Amino acid sequence: MKVIVVGGVAAGASAAARLRRLDEKAEIIMFEQGEHVSFSNCGLPYHLGGTIPNADDLVLMTPRAFKMRHNIEVRVNSRVVSIDRAAKTVTVQPKEGPEYTESYDKLILAPGAAPIVPGSIPGVRSPHVFTLRNVTDVKAIKSYIDEQGVTRAAVVGGGFIGVEVAENLAAAGLLVTLVEGADQVLAPFDCDMAQLLHKELMDNGVQVELNSLLTAVHPDGITVTRDGEAFDLPAQMVVLAIGVSPETALAKDAGLAIGETRGIKVDTNWRTEDEDVYAVGDAVESFDRLARRPGRLALAGPAQRQARAAADHICGRPADTRGFIGSACVRVFDLNAAATGLSEKAARKAGIPCDSVLIYPTDKVGLMPDAAWMAFKLVFETPTGRVLGAQAIGRGDTVRRVDVIATLISMNGTLADLKELELCYSPVYGTAKDVVNQAALVALNVLEGRVKQVPVSAVRGLVEQGAYIIDVREEREYAAGHLKDAVNIPLSRFRERMNEVPKDVPVYLHCRSSQRSYYALCELLGNGYTNAHNISGSFLGICLYEYFNDRTLGREPIVTAYSFN
Repeated sequence: MKVIVVGGVAAGASAAARLRRLDEKAEIIMFEQGEHVSFSNCGLPYHLGGTIPNADDLVLMTPRAFKMRHNIEVRVNSRVVSIDRAAKTVTVQPKEGPEYTESYDKLILAPGAAPIVPGSIPGVRSPHVFTLRNVTDVKAIKSYIDEQGVTRAAVVGGGFIGVEVAENLAAAGLLVTLVEGADQVLAPFDCDMAQLLHKELMDNGVQVELNSLLTAVHPDGITVTRDGEAFDLPAQMVVLAIGVSPETALAKDAGLAIGETRGIKVDTNWRTEDEDVYAVGDAVESFDRLARRPGRLALAGPAQRQARAAADHICGRPADTRGFIGSACVRVFDLNAAATGLSEKAARKAGIPCDSVLIYPTDKVGLMPDAAWMAFKLVFETPTGRVLGAQAIGRGDTVRRVDVIATLISMNGTLADLKELELCYSPVYGTAKDVVNQAALVALNVLEGRVKQVPVSAVRGLVEQGAYIIDVREEREYAAGHLKDAVNIPLSRFRERMNEVPKDVPVYLHCRSSQRSYYALCELLGNGYTNAHNISGSFLGICLYEYFNDRTLGREPIVTAYSFN
């Protein structure tokens, strides 16, 4: 059997290596249009900030190593320009030399996705405008910075690559402006969580411009448009990270079907409509198992699993395709952020009835000197309690918590299942009732109607409307900063002062993180109050949610002083 693989990064290299493990006699040829194969594309931004000092270390396997270790022939700087399905051949254009054809028995397409570069934007093809897809790109960016003495850069696009590039350029000492067309960075997170990341970027010197579209590139900066008004931002260099487009031209020209999400259409075995042609990785259309519809997910983990499944099927082993749930993580300066499954906005867009809770527990026992708050949002289906997604941001181990939820989602787990999970515990790693267990308990209270809650996003409206808000923190905490016009009734004196709480209007309670206010809420409910609500996230969550917009929009704060501890 002769197998040709088009594309030599995560999906292509994984498929080729898996094929060799299953079939020692197969002839395997892998074509890559760039000069490197099997490189760490996820690690590219970290060369800019110096975390990975040597760009060549990003290359994990050379063509020679593939031949020596796996007996796989790798041809770099070789672009496959067409497929003749009837003849079962591909036409290859090397960087140097004439075109030639190569036959195949099975063909695996793993061309990936290319950075979007809108040609309609004036100046976008200028020599100081870069994209980041491979090792060659990152070397070019680093060389330009060093040779031109760049001190100010603009990053256009607030997705994972854009945020990582912005962080690393700032770490390298550059003044960085991050431009994003939406009202938040990192779309897999809900806005109430993304506000924490906006603050972290701003606190570390990155100028964040939201709701802003790039309209022109100049030699000394860029023009962006917001709310119909254009303004200029200085920049000696521009990195475009506004998204990627699946590389489907080769498949389309060969008459292969393209799916509704513009990815190559494949079946459960990652086979196209041609039984001898497979497609995997960022170029294919997969299945969103939570939204129950076709989707695309440009991540290395799913790409490698697809590659393995395709290789298995070529060798007669059945594939097990379950679709994707979407799990990702990112470091933003001192914050670790992770998300899995559906955000609340994505669940609602998919038409799934849902609710969510947002808590701010400590990531480990509070007595530990490095204990810190963690924002944890849990999204669940109503009325079933099926867990749909989670997001976590903090200085501690957010990724482990989100991985727990990802596992639960993969097994169709519910809030009841999450409540009963038995997880490892030590004061240096967590709490006896872990963050995820706490979130499940709060969510069950909401799901079963025992607690009414309001989100942090609604608090500004409550304050401006003069709602009756009770702050149950102690007097010294209240004095250090509180919601304007909030009434301070400390939990330690709440029972003796309960008669001060009106019964004829809605009452909204908060503390620092919602735990003490929950205790006060239970006292009210047990004494005949029926219109009491807990503010999800409480004062810490309110401050973190409000701060970035207060600073960037110049609006009046709803707090007398912020508190982020």
